[in-house]
Amino acid sequence: MAKMKAAMAAVLVMEKEGVSQAFGVPGAAINPLYACLRERQSIAHILARHVEAASHMAEGYTRAKAGNIGVCIGTSGPAGTDMITGLYSAIADSIPILCITGQAPRARLYKEDFQAVDIESIAKPVTKMSLTVREPAQVPRAFQQAFHLMRSGRPGPVLIDLPFDVQMAEIEFDIDTYEPLPVYKPAATRRQVERALDMLMASEKPLIVAGGGIINADACDLLVEFAELTGVPVIPTLMGWGAIPDDHPLMAGMVGLQTSHRYGNATMLASDFVLGIGNRWANRHTGSTEVYCKGRTFVHVDIEPTQIGRVFSPDLGIVSDAKAALQLFVDVARERRDAGTLKSYADWAHRCAERKRLMHRKTHYTETPIKPLRVYEEMNAAFPRDTVYVSTIGLSQIAGAQFLHVYGPRQWINCGQAGPLGWTIPAALGVVAADPTRTVVGLSGDYDFQFLIEELAVGAQFRLPYVQVLVNNSYLGLIRQAQRGFEMDYCVQLAFDNQNVSDPALQGYGVDHQKVVEGLGCKALRVTDPEKIGAALAQARELAQLHRVPVVVECILEKVTNIAMGTEIDKINEFEDIDCRHPAGRQGLELAGLLE
Repeated sequence: MAKMKAAMAAVLVMEKEGVSQAFGVPGAAINPLYACLRERQSIAHILARHVEAASHMAEGYTRAKAGNIGVCIGTSGPAGTDMITGLYSAIADSIPILCITGQAPRARLYKEDFQAVDIESIAKPVTKMSLTVREPAQVPRAFQQAFHLMRSGRPGPVLIDLPFDVQMAEIEFDIDTYEPLPVYKPAATRRQVERALDMLMASEKPLIVAGGGIINADACDLLVEFAELTGVPVIPTLMGWGAIPDDHPLMAGMVGLQTSHRYGNATMLASDFVLGIGNRWANRHTGSTEVYCKGRTFVHVDIEPTQIGRVFSPDLGIVSDAKAALQLFVDVARERRDAGTLKSYADWAHRCAERKRLMHRKTHYTETPIKPLRVYEEMNAAFPRDTVYVSTIGLSQIAGAQFLHVYGPRQWINCGQAGPLGWTIPAALGVVAADPTRTVVGLSGDYDFQFLIEELAVGAQFRLPYVQVLVNNSYLGLIRQAQRGFEMDYCVQLAFDNQNVSDPALQGYGVDHQKVVEGLGCKALRVTDPEKIGAALAQARELAQLHRVPVVVECILEKVTNIAMGTEIDKINEFEDIDCRHPAGRQGLELAGLLE
């Protein structure tokens, strides 16, 4: 049997498990692993400027393509603690990433050695497995177990901590006989699916709520087929957005307190049955369960047994991988269609489509400074149908989800539960690294943009082109809006008079992002006129492809804008003008029964 360093065994296992890209920051305690990466030249490596950013790059890489698992690497101590935010974001959204950290030699553990911290214990709450490998011979099996866990059941991240002397130790290991462990995924039974369809067919106004688990399972085609077979409209969650194209007749809009459509909320409130697949009933989607559940029957399908009943008790719970369940739903629905026993929901689907056609929010504003809603209108016009949007949290992300158009799975890449500021730039770089041919567009407010802005230099160094839309109002806009309930506007202003800016219209916006971006080796455009947004976005796409670097388009916004949101799905405060396209306005919607 071959003899090798344990660190080399780790690299060989990663190769066998399909890893071809890693993100990270080297350091003394992890240099043995880097020496093996250098020797093998089989796994490409992108050097981040911050270790937290490396973990977000790994997330973006995983989310970009079915089957990908992003890998992030750091040295001992603060490298691991820096990656905790990425691990939290990944486990919250069921995203498999592998974090590898160096560690002090075993003899120095628990002796306050330099940069020695118990990262195993720190990371346990935000990983499927967190392990400091204490025996060199266990290294290949620890990595084998990591990939098995990341792919089995509800996907999620793993951290492996490698003491320096463990990496350096010689072990016997035969990579030629190595095979990945079989992946475990629970599957629905035919009896469960038949019962769920019986319940659906007993309803008059059913909906399918499509969660991110459908995208994780690569089952979007099956979702669309099932919806078309039954004629039941689909409500995607924020994490499931793109599972059915926005312009599909059965795409009924998103529901929620923030990232929702007016027609989506109205349709949910009119429904009497909901089949949730691969979703977690997130509170920003449901609001209170008293309002969300009232008058409706629920079936919940999820891969994680403890997810069933966590938020509220469904009328029927099914533990299953989304793809396995949807395949059975399609098979049984097809049999019933052929037997002529499927109920027609054509009238209900038509009414849902009417809401979608008539109930909109206004976007075409011509004011200066720019209203943010106009930016999203222009983005829809400027970018192609297969654009991949990347965003994290804030008014920019909320408005983006209300107004952008998404037409396929993995074209909206968003950290749903954790929402860490700074996520967008590194995650977008990870998406580009996964497929540099795609049109990738990041969307950030100014505060998210500033958190990990140094990662733009990574895009310049490693030639990762994408367009970063920066909507700048010099405010922590979402927090300012939340503070309205406390009648304050406190500690949320980012504006200051920048003495290095000569333009009076821009001086009060604080940071000169254009200079910073150019100093990091990227290209930057600035727009103050709403009529010039479209041209700037088109130019940014051209510059990104020409120079192979990130290109930032900064839109100077009005400083105070309130984006539609509320405390319940039936109590959304619109703030700005709506675009009701019924000739008789809201009264016409009421008379047509579209608000019932």
